[in-house]
Amino acid sequence: MHFEAKQWVRVLTASVLVTIFSLPQNLLAQTAQHVVTPSEMQKAVMDASQARQKNLDTLRGFFSSEKAQGALKAAHMDPAQVNKAVSSLSDAELAQLASRTQNAQADFAAGHLSDRDLIIILIAIAGLILIIVAVH
Repeated sequence: MHFEAKQWVRVLTASVLVTIFSLPQNLLAQTAQHVVTPSEMQKAVMDASQARQKNLDTLRGFFSSEKAQGALKAAHMDPAQVNKAVSSLSDAELAQLASRTQNAQADFAAGHLSDRDLIIILIAIAGLILIIVAVH
């Protein structure tokens, strides 16, 4: 009887192993579903590209004004170098500086800032851009 029990365990083990190895792997493994479709990825890339371009335009517009050009020259900063440095900023840095620039322009337009305050902010932003680029 002891011999039959061993034989029965062997047959059962062999049956289980044959069953496991005979099934296709994709039935046993959980198939990974794409979480993001290619069209969604393309849209995300396009949105990021448009946001970057908008932020670049905001900063370049800010630095191309007559007040900005004069303030940069008064601070002995090359406007062309600042404009070139803006392009090399990361997306996060660019978004942060564009936001600060928009806030400063809105405050200036609303009368919360004087010309002197705007020039100080402009020089600080330009200096920050040059420092960020120098560190990279």
